Amino acid sequence: MSRTDRITDEPLPARWHSESGLPAPRRLVVADDRIGAATAYRLACEGTALLWRGDYQGARRLLRALERRVDRTVPEPAAAPAETFRLQRRFRAHRARVLGRLTVLLEPDHGLSLRRAPDVRAACTAAYGPPTGPRLIPLRELLGVLGAHQWRERGVEVPALGARVHPHYGVFAPVRGEYVDLVARAPLPPVRTAFDLGTGTGVLAAVLARRGAGRVVGTDISPRAWACARDTVHRLGLADRVTVTGPALYPPGRAGLVVCNPPWLPGRPVSTLEQGVYDPSGRMLSAFLAGLPEHLEPAGEGWLILSDLAEHLGLRTRADLLTAIEAAGLRIAGRIDTRPRHPRAADPRDPLHAARAAEVTSLWRLVPR
Repeated sequence: MSRTDRITDEPLPARWHSESGLPAPRRLVVADDRIGAATAYRLACEGTALLWRGDYQGARRLLRALERRVDRTVPEPAAAPAETFRLQRRFRAHRARVLGRLTVLLEPDHGLSLRRAPDVRAACTAAYGPPTGPRLIPLRELLGVLGAHQWRERGVEVPALGARVHPHYGVFAPVRGEYVDLVARAPLPPVRTAFDLGTGTGVLAAVLARRGAGRVVGTDISPRAWACARDTVHRLGLADRVTVTGPALYPPGRAGLVVCNPPWLPGRPVSTLEQGVYDPSGRMLSAFLAGLPEHLEPAGEGWLILSDLAEHLGLRTRADLLTAIEAAGLRIAGRIDTRPRHPRAADPRDPLHAARAAEVTSLWRLVPR
């Protein structure tokens, strides 16, 4: 480390911004290519943030070196899957805190004034909106912004639509195609109106519209999701049949079909993307079930698309789910199952491999009792 670098408690050089909810650093040290990985790791573990002033590619190399060091501390799997899950979540939170302490300064125009740095302004504007002044952000999150921007430009192929969907930053991408395929092949009754709750990219709303639902209303709590879903239906020529709204879970009125693909794991998300995976105390699942009877038209049905990974991890039982369905005044009219195809389901190195390998995603057809 340079002799001029120093830890300071002075105000940060810009507004702190973290999509993962990391707290603003209380201590900061200016660092460049002269700092060693061991020193940087020690400072990060102690809670000191490093403001990078060196070469951009050097910052990326340092981040990879920090990743290797922190990954040496990954906990061993416990006997119970639920305990392994909790240990992994605790480790991942620790990992995010440590790696998030390598920071960069975005200029007032979202530019990055580092040697060999790419032009990040378009990607940052797409993620954060128009520039509002300098921002201090974790380098790791900036790399996520750049990766998301590439996804948005290239799009994700959705075979059920025969088209590409372009996910926006902070919106869960339809890379797990099994839930889309379930909605694409489930018997669809004639419906004038369908609701897609938690629409995200709008992919399920688009599938329903393509399959013949007369009018589809997609809802979400996220303004980023509203913009993304509206972009999706516009690109697909479905804007006259699909409406996107929020932030309420249910829109006003009733529908012949109500579809919901809630986050499949009860737990607290630590980033905007994790909101598509983790549902604190199963709140969205409970709200969907509780509100379904009063939002269905006569002879209508609800489709609950849900992975059973939580059951294999010991976080929820099948009896819990069936009891919740019954308590909402609903009965099961049918179910379609599919196996996951994502790479983690076949990775034996994953501490949760046994649970992931046994996972089944189901479309539950629910009707009032």
